[in-house]
Amino acid sequence: AMTATDELQVVPIGSGVSVRAAVGRAVEMLQERGDFIVETHASGTNVEGDLETILDAVREIHHALHREGSVRLLSYLKLETRTDKAPTLAGKRL
Repeated sequence: AMTATDELQVVPIGSGVSVRAAVGRAVEMLQERGDFIVETHASGTNVEGDLETILDAVREIHHALHREGSVRLLSYLKLETRTDKAPTLAGKRL
């Protein structure tokens, strides 16, 4: 398994000015998995975990939010993997 870190920003489009409910649901889904380190910040969420599991989670978030009423979603995913060592969120802090 390959460990990855990422920053995920899920943006519901056409849902009005407030996107708190949909974004909160996406974060909740990441936290509920239990196999990620999840750190929210003002413009997205940082995640550390298995690469395949992260990619699965993004897909599941899209399916769930669409089922729950979001018509259009745009996600920005910054993903880091390494071959020399496992990337960690802790290692990114200044």
